[in-house]
Amino acid sequence: MFGLQGRIALITGGGSGIGWMIARGLATNGAKVYITGRRKHKLEESAASFNQSNQGKGLVVPLEMDAADRKSILAAQEVVASKEGKLHILINNAGQTGPVSHFLENTSGPEHKDPETLGRAMFNNESFEEWADVYKINTFSTYFVTTAFLGLLAKGSADVAGYTSSVINITSISGINKIAQNHFGYNSSKAAAMHLSKMLATELALKKIPVRVCSIAPGVYESEMTYDTIGPDKVNEVGKGLVPVPENRPGTAEEMAGTVIYLASKAGCYTNGQEIVVDGGYTAVNPATR
Repeated sequence: MFGLQGRIALITGGGSGIGWMIARGLATNGAKVYITGRRKHKLEESAASFNQSNQGKGLVVPLEMDAADRKSILAAQEVVASKEGKLHILINNAGQTGPVSHFLENTSGPEHKDPETLGRAMFNNESFEEWADVYKINTFSTYFVTTAFLGLLAKGSADVAGYTSSVINITSISGINKIAQNHFGYNSSKAAAMHLSKMLATELALKKIPVRVCSIAPGVYESEMTYDTIGPDKVNEVGKGLVPVPENRPGTAEEMAGTVIYLASKAGCYTNGQEIVVDGGYTAVNPATR
């Protein structure tokens, strides 16, 4: 049911963090996984660590690609097209935090003297350019990478009986939160990526293109954007919720990869246009839109 033998996958931001958790899970279950990113040495190092350990039935292949650059995306698409001629799984995972205004949570700080002072501090601490950069990788890249690989994904659906290819967009509970967690830009970009996922799913379904689109919203996980190791003392420092994370721990690689494997395998072929939240109960106890 969850086997991925013979499947071809591509993951943006696949050399570390959540992307690497997913890559290992897919490859362990039999997929050939292209991990992409801008740091070629990191991709090669990660791929070698998996392939040399013989951990699974699949293979990890490093492929340099900047998910926020159209020429780079097309160059990577041409590599996959020439080597594979199809794609079954696309994971849009690349992302960055963007501008952070740390003083937002410190309500005793001088920035909170009065509304005028707070507004001016928020205005001066961030820039249009920083907001554009975070949207470029967290939201825009999902659109451009998905459309570039759409033809190969459709061919992947035709390749396996009873199977439809899938796009899985890794968003964040920050796109569901009603609190800013010190970064309005990041949170709003993730909310935009979630809605973009639903629009893509609807448009492709209406046009009878056999490619499913879903999103996964992780809670607190260990990554380059948080910490390499997150103990109980740091879980809520990362989550910045009004109420602590009920599980009092970060999510595991198995929990993240397992959710992706469900959507990417035959078990998930009746699931389309959906968003799965994997957050240890964070959004159950904090103000959220769902």
